[in-house]
Parts: sequence; structure tokens; C-alpha cells
Amino acid sequence: MNVAGPESAAMADPRFGTLAEWLAWQETLHPVSIELKLDRIRAVLRRLHPEPPLYPAITVGGTNGKGSCVAYLEAMLRAAGYRVGAYTSPHLLRYNERIRIDGAEASDAAICRAFARIDAARGEQSLTYFEFGTLAALELFREAAVNVAVLEVGLGGRLDAVNSVDADAALVVSIGIDHAEWLGSDRDSIGYEKAGIFRPDRPAICADPDPPARLLEHARQVGARLQRVGRDYDFARTGHSWSWWNPEVRLNGLPPPALSGEHQFGNAAAALAVLASLRDRLPVPPEAIRTGLTTVRLAGRLQIIPGPVEWILDVAHNPHAAQVLAERLRERPCSGRTFAVFGLLADKDADGVIQALTGVVDRWYPANLDGARGRTGAELSARLHAAGARAIARSDAIEACRSARTDARAGDRIVVFGSFHIVAPVLAARPWITSAPLPPLTEA
Repeated sequence: MNVAGPESAAMADPRFGTLAEWLAWQETLHPVSIELKLDRIRAVLRRLHPEPPLYPAITVGGTNGKGSCVAYLEAMLRAAGYRVGAYTSPHLLRYNERIRIDGAEASDAAICRAFARIDAARGEQSLTYFEFGTLAALELFREAAVNVAVLEVGLGGRLDAVNSVDADAALVVSIGIDHAEWLGSDRDSIGYEKAGIFRPDRPAICADPDPPARLLEHARQVGARLQRVGRDYDFARTGHSWSWWNPEVRLNGLPPPALSGEHQFGNAAAALAVLASLRDRLPVPPEAIRTGLTTVRLAGRLQIIPGPVEWILDVAHNPHAAQVLAERLRERPCSGRTFAVFGLLADKDADGVIQALTGVVDRWYPANLDGARGRTGAELSARLHAAGARAIARSDAIEACRSARTDARAGDRIVVFGSFHIVAPVLAARPWITSAPLPPLTEA
């Protein structure tokens, strides 16, 4: 599979000359951007391929931690020699990030060819942007003859497009309050939606230490082989290493996960539970597990850029993720002040996010997010002032970063967090974070 190429590469449909044109058209195709149903994608999937794929599939759902778990599974399976297809969302810098085959992003041309086949197969059936992308990933995985596919659920689980695949194993990483408009306003309702990816007589791993009753009940009703952290598998830190075990297997002396944060031990342990449940079909030796743990990479998740002023980038955009970020900042104190550049979509619990980081952040730089679901920095600033915090609203993430960098002194740190739409432009502009034209650092 080629890495992402220029958008001028030859495309398969004369109506669209670039990947960007395809994506812009997809955003207008369906009456609403999010409509959780499976009938549309299943109908098109049957037209494309009446027979199910030959490769085993793993679905990964949950409120937080999905991307990390996909990254661990991908890294460990690849280290074991498997050709892995990985599908994630959303992307940070390029749409191509969503579809990886053997570690490489799909090219513009490959994605557009898949889009053209999907468009021909759908007939008059409209599809959402996310449904088009999910079908494209499945198309490219078939084309590349992957050995295994690892699929991140987009929203919820039961009615998410990814659930059109009958996965051989399913993982629910965590259950928190998010997307209440679609999933419900309590953990019990959300847990039921997440559990929708479980299948009869197939492994169903739950990495949340306090699973809601409806998740447990749904797993029982469908006859899934539920495995719970702390009951069916567990893990523990032992000095500079850690151990993982279940009734059949024990792994000692594992290296710490390369992804930053104490919570990553739980995510890595969940990925190991998935692999253990599929060991007869996809054996992964201990050496590959160790390699995967040390080589895994994931941009924008507690990503640290060291320097006289340290930068930390994290896509924490709900209260649960913000609490994890706050814990990590407490575990990693700095000698100076902590500045926060952040932005949230309008459907996110801004007050819950602010409350989670109260006492950890010294000064806030809320930024505008454009678009129909955007929220202004001024609104976030008002909420921060109401909570007794010091805030300076800015027009966008880049301006907010410039303001924070101007105010910073050696020993301070700047945390850029919230929506992917805040972290992405900062990652794209990363060279100026540590070099001119930003004002030079001076000692406090």
C-alpha cells in the first residue's frame, strides 16, 4: 500500500479530481451528518460483497481509550508478522490517517478508487460521510488481503457503521458521559449502546473497572463470552516493568507502554486481553508483545514536546478524558506555571471539562471552533470566569498558542487540548512552537 500521495494523483471518477472533492461531496450527500442506523451501510456492503471477509476482525469501542487500544493491537500484531488493516477516526492532519494497511496510510488514489466503487454500488441509497469512510476501509482491507482488521467504533456501538462487521472479538475500553444527544445521559444507557458490538459466543472484553449493569446484562442476553478486568484478566506494576495475566497465561517483565500516562497500562492490558482471546487464530508471541509495547505511536494523545517551555498535546474533549489529563499533569509537575489552550465542540460538557482541570491550570486561552458544531472562545471564557479561572479568549488555536508562548517563561508548560480541531492545527504548525517567529524565552 502506498503512503498518502498528492491529491493530483489519477482518480477513478471524472466528477471528482481530488480526494478533497470526494469528501466535500460526501458531506452533502445525506440529509444529516450523523444518523445512527445500520440498514444503509449493510445494504451497500451486501451489494459490494455478498460473502463476509476472510480475515478476522476486532472492533474497539468506548468513550475514551479507543485510539490507544487500536494502536497497541496494530503494533503488536504487526510485530508478530501479520498484515494489519487499521481503521480509526477522526483524523488529525490528513483523512488518509483513518485507513492504514501494514502501518502505511492509504493513498489518495486508493481511497478514491474505493469511493468510486462504493458510489456505483449504492445506487440511490444515500450514505453519511462516516459510512462512506467505513466502507472504503473495508474495501481496501479486502483488496490488500489483510490478515486481520482492527476497527475503531466512531460513536456508540450498537448503531455505529463499524458494527456492520460481525467482529471476532470486541473490546469496550471505558464508559463515560459523552454524545448524550445520541447515546443517553447516564452510564447505564451509554453502556448498553457500547455493548452493541458484542456478538454471541465471541470474546467480549470490558476494560472499564465499573461496568454499567446494562452492559453486563446485554452481554449475558446475547451470549457473548464476557471478560472483565479484575475478574477474568488483570495486570499490575512491578517496579520498572509490569505483569499481565488471565487463568491460562501470565506475562511478566513487560516493558512500560510507549504511550504516556498511567492509564495506558490499562489500555495495553485490554489489548492483551483481546489478543489472548484470539490466540488460537492469531497467536502473538511474547517477543512481539514487547516490541509492540515499545514501538507503538499515536499523535495527539498526551504527546510531549520537550523544551525550556514544555508543550503537551492531548485530544481530551470530555470530562472523563479531562480527568485523565489532570491526573497526568499532577504526576508530571513542572517548576513553573501551566497554561491551557483549548477548544470544544458545542455538544461537549464544557463545565465538566473545566471542573476536571480546576487547580491544575493557572491560565486559560480558550479558542474559537468554526462550523455548525463549533463553540466560541468567548463562551468558554465566560464559563471559566464563572468558575473563578483566569481566561483570555482568542480567535483560533494558533493565536491562542502565540499568546500563551509570549506569556510563558522557562519552566512553564503549555497544554493544548480538547477537540481534534484544536490539536490538529497546532500539530501542523509544530515547527514554530519551538523556533522563530515566536518571541524568545526569558527567565522569570
